[in-house]
Amino acid sequence: MDPLYANGNWTNDSLANDTIVISNQFIQPVWQIVLWAIAYSMIVIVSVVGNITVIWIVLAHKRMRTVTNYFLVNLAFAEVSMSAFNTVINFAYAVHNEWYFGLVYCRFHNFFPIAAVFASIYSMTAIALDRYMAIIHPLQQRLSSTETKLVVGVIWVLAALLAFPQYYYSSTAQLPGRVVCYIDWPEYTLWDFKKMYYVSLVVLIYSLPLLVMGCAYLVVGLSLWASEIPGDSSDRYCEQLAAKRKVVKMMVVVVCTFAICWLPFHIYFLLHQFFPHLFEERFIQQVYLGIMWLAMSSTMYNPFIYCLLNDRFRAGFQRAFGWCPCISAGSYEGLDLKSTQPLQRQVSMYRASRMETTVSTVIQPVGEDLQGSQNHHSLDLTSNGSLHSASKTVSEPSSFYPQ
Repeated sequence: MDPLYANGNWTNDSLANDTIVISNQFIQPVWQIVLWAIAYSMIVIVSVVGNITVIWIVLAHKRMRTVTNYFLVNLAFAEVSMSAFNTVINFAYAVHNEWYFGLVYCRFHNFFPIAAVFASIYSMTAIALDRYMAIIHPLQQRLSSTETKLVVGVIWVLAALLAFPQYYYSSTAQLPGRVVCYIDWPEYTLWDFKKMYYVSLVVLIYSLPLLVMGCAYLVVGLSLWASEIPGDSSDRYCEQLAAKRKVVKMMVVVVCTFAICWLPFHIYFLLHQFFPHLFEERFIQQVYLGIMWLAMSSTMYNPFIYCLLNDRFRAGFQRAFGWCPCISAGSYEGLDLKSTQPLQRQVSMYRASRMETTVSTVIQPVGEDLQGSQNHHSLDLTSNGSLHSASKTVSEPSSFYPQ
């Protein structure tokens, strides 16, 4: 969105009038600029490195390319793109409220953040619905790889359509002593297009998807935490239940982090639409820089969440940063992200009904009761591809969700 576009006391009419003298009240001392530059640079570095590593972990390891992980890659791509293309520019513009980057990038600057945020939050929504269907309706057919890519494409098309008005109405203007990038909204007598658009944005890229995710994870959580069956204390059942609970906990942390980071930003712009006089003070620049930093920082937290709450992603990060002296190579040797070798005892593949796409089963010793393992439809996601006992699987898909 267009930062501080209301501050500076100018209107569309005054932009066309070169005789009006408008002073730039947003010039900060050097020490403030340096501190803000360090804070915003940290976001860009951490977000770009972290999210590119997430994408590499999923795409570079064949067994990580699950349906749900494609949505995760889309989320990481949206976040790293917004961080790389908009965070620094947003900061540079907000520091002095002067635009240095021309009309083309002005339009992109106002267009892409909305598209990226839409893609991010609806990728999380798709993951929530995927978890809901896998756990609550395990017999329903899951999305194929092609269908998942199609959903990702639809998300970006809808994101572009929602953000298009900001692209179409973006413009630059030469004020006395500076250039500004602003949105020249059309004026209608019957309705306020700008106000309706921003209210719609808050609903479509914040309130509505959070409501959907909240309901989905609430139902899933109630099902998982109430799913203990008296008398069923097998190791496999307990491991599966614990793994599913970890999935829900981790995704709830991701969603809550996003919601907290973006809430002040949406409140800021809603307040501006209804109480514009509050944004005429000079201190609002510092308020905006702080709020925007918090919103942009949402792009750098997810890699930390994955690393802390998921053993396989932790293994991926350790492998990616194994050159670092503080990373112990031996700490991830037991979590092989590559495909395991075919085993002679592996005789069949079947679709997991709850958590993953496929699982390899083993031939049990003669006389061993197979009924216990056949009663479970979901995958043992905590075994990390190793053989725990004669009744457990020998090889399993390595996926984002197990730990």
